[in-house]
Amino acid sequence: MTSFAKGVSVVATVLNEEDTVGQLLEALSNQTRPPDEVVVCDGGSTDGTVAALLAGADDAAFPVRVIENPGANISAGRNAAIAAAAGPVIACTDAGVRLVPEWLEAITTPLESTARVVAGFFASDPTGAFETALGATTLPEQSDVDPAKFLPSSRSVAFLKDDWAAVGGYPEWLDFGEDLVFDMRIVDHAGRPAFAPQALAMFRPRHSLSAFVRQYFLYARGDGKALLWPWRHVIRYVAYLVFLPLVVTLALAHHPAWAAVLVIAVALELRRPVERLAHQWSNLRATEKALALLWVPVIRVSGDVAKMLGFPVGLTWRLQRRPPEWRPRPEVGRL
Repeated sequence: MTSFAKGVSVVATVLNEEDTVGQLLEALSNQTRPPDEVVVCDGGSTDGTVAALLAGADDAAFPVRVIENPGANISAGRNAAIAAAAGPVIACTDAGVRLVPEWLEAITTPLESTARVVAGFFASDPTGAFETALGATTLPEQSDVDPAKFLPSSRSVAFLKDDWAAVGGYPEWLDFGEDLVFDMRIVDHAGRPAFAPQALAMFRPRHSLSAFVRQYFLYARGDGKALLWPWRHVIRYVAYLVFLPLVVTLALAHHPAWAAVLVIAVALELRRPVERLAHQWSNLRATEKALALLWVPVIRVSGDVAKMLGFPVGLTWRLQRRPPEWRPRPEVGRL
């Protein structure tokens, strides 16, 4: 077990997670390096989340503190939990994830040397054909990651509490995409994160296409609010609203050979998701594998449409509300 001189506080924010918070506390109890405390902020659950947390706290080998902050968004919940944490080292995760036993040890060990931020990793933990296809289509594998550019998800990240305070915490004006804005600010302040792929958080993808579309709409709305990845969104509009109609028109009005351009573009777009799917579908039956393959293009197009709808909604909000300027030095972010 790692000998860590600094106290480590694991923090999470929850909302209506009655069925998953017990799993989170159990996973933290089974860590090779147990936390010194766990602080959970509840954003106003209407189910038995708080009762489940308090019941789990009685059986935990470490202190569990529950903060009730009705109406808090994810950023405000994380900030409240971190502010209440006693440890100088903060490890963030979410309810609903399955943490490997080495997670906390792997994500805090680099902080014993020169690192001040550590990026853990995350992976899909799917059930059935749709969820397997969704994870393969939307989530990177470790081989896809450039550690020099990777920005962590707050379901698996660790940092120093002093650095969190120095950058003003998570942006409470932003409800989705908040962890990327926080990442860019803390990287600007404390340096590039160490990459710890062994700090793995497994989570289940959305269970239906409608739930996924809503998720990506909200993500893109957050991009618009924070003006994240504007050129990526411009490229997507050009691809669907200019390139696609142009190629279809040329194929229909001039020569069918133009359709080959579209086929090549689609094949290039779907190649990597299909490769990941082939790595991840071992638990599926043959018919489920075929169904998963069919889901990949549907998921890709649905996600793109959701983003194209969400981004202008967020951008309109940004122009009307004029949120605080958060952007770090240009060389830090991937804009």
